[in-house]
Amino acid sequence: MKKKMLAATLLMGLLAACGGNSASIVGSWVEPVPGLEGQVQGIKMEEGGVASSVNMATLVYESWKQEGTKLILTGKSIGNGQTIEFVDTMDIKRLTADSLVLDNQGMEIRYAKQK
Repeated sequence: MKKKMLAATLLMGLLAACGGNSASIVGSWVEPVPGLEGQVQGIKMEEGGVASSVNMATLVYESWKQEGTKLILTGKSIGNGQTIEFVDTMDIKRLTADSLVLDNQGMEIRYAKQK
């Protein structure tokens, strides 16, 4: 009986360790707006690859996709009388249920999941 309990405990521990990161990137991710205390900005990523901006009128996200540890965002930058389409590819450094850390060409961006 003790051997069965030990085997079951070890198996559960092994399964938990192999479970990987099940956190979802879907949701609204925000960071503080520099110089504007209490204000946030960020990205909303929906099922199906639809993206939108959170409190950013001049940076309009349109779509997203995840390829392994890469996050690819597309959209438009609007300003100075012109609109420029963009594609940003960033490394996902960490993703948990409430935290998303991206590396954008050496610049680390830390987001919190908006409730």
